Amino acid sequence: MAFSSVDTIIDFLEPVLPSVLFNRDEGFTPKQLGRHIDVYANNFPDVDAADLIIIGCGEARGAGVIKPDNSGIDTIRTHFYNLYHWHADVKIADIGNIKPGARLEDTYSALQQVLSELSALEKKVVIIGGSHDIMTAQYKVFALQQKIIEATCADAFLDMNTESRLSADHFLMHLFTEEPNYLKHYNHIGFQSYFVHPGMLEIIDKLRFDCYRVGVVKEHIETMEPVIRNANIFAFDITAIQHSHAPANRITPNGFTGEEACMLLQFAGMSSLANSIGIYGYNAVQDLSELTAKQISHMLWYLLDGIQKGKQEAPLNQREDFNEFKLMFADFETLFLQSKKTQRWWMQLPDKTFVACSARDYATALNNEIPERWLRAAERN
Repeated sequence: MAFSSVDTIIDFLEPVLPSVLFNRDEGFTPKQLGRHIDVYANNFPDVDAADLIIIGCGEARGAGVIKPDNSGIDTIRTHFYNLYHWHADVKIADIGNIKPGARLEDTYSALQQVLSELSALEKKVVIIGGSHDIMTAQYKVFALQQKIIEATCADAFLDMNTESRLSADHFLMHLFTEEPNYLKHYNHIGFQSYFVHPGMLEIIDKLRFDCYRVGVVKEHIETMEPVIRNANIFAFDITAIQHSHAPANRITPNGFTGEEACMLLQFAGMSSLANSIGIYGYNAVQDLSELTAKQISHMLWYLLDGIQKGKQEAPLNQREDFNEFKLMFADFETLFLQSKKTQRWWMQLPDKTFVACSARDYATALNNEIPERWLRAAERN
């Protein structure tokens, strides 16, 4: 195996339990995922060959859960391994679970170390996690590299409540205000207004970050594809899913359907930038008939689907694979690109860089109006 950093990360990991793999050779059919995932059971997987690397991290002390527990993650694994393997071009490595640290910060550090080593591979890593504050470790990987990034979260809440002692309730405020700061832009998808103090939205607006209310997203969910495509980090909290589709979410009956949640993960899979992905908030004790674990397993399946679709995309510099549209709007001239392979769109900013956009943005520009996405991106550049 070419990956030379195994010795530096394996001490932070524990293998997948035999109970999850007990029927790997006899119980799984040749077309089920359990037969095709390279799992850390005895030997460490060949992560160099993988398109997606799975890590479990059951740390939830940031949400007030006293003892970290990885058993819920193994429940998700069990359902995921039993799904059918439709994406032959996508190689998966499951490197087990992060060992819980003596303190919450120790677990952050362990996950950060593992993610840092894997980031050099420039492949997608998905964390099946405990509480949403684990996203702090995702951000720290880029901060240590002094890399300016964009992050996107799907969550019913804006986790900026500094009056709470729980880090899961206020970790975003730390991400926004830490110095030096490497967060160029932040998008929040699916917030539910009745859970969000108006002052928090004012802070978000002053920072020139973007928030999308759940009702607006559900009306035009396809417009979230470029939002996620532009991000380096994508984190999904299951509080964003309706209770009826994710019974372990006992916070709200409203939110995304299971199908909409799967679509957002598919968008993340299609993105060439979103290489650090987290699915957070699962509590096995609150799950009814393991339906939330099944929902998350389906989201992982759609992440694979997105990766396979993303493999079809051509680099932007291969202009023969794109339709080009030069437009003038409000005294600005810009170039729109549409992929001939995936039909996705990009638009050019004044500094000649390109950002992901939607067909609706092109239609707005065609009507001689400035797309809001273009305007806000131009302000940040």
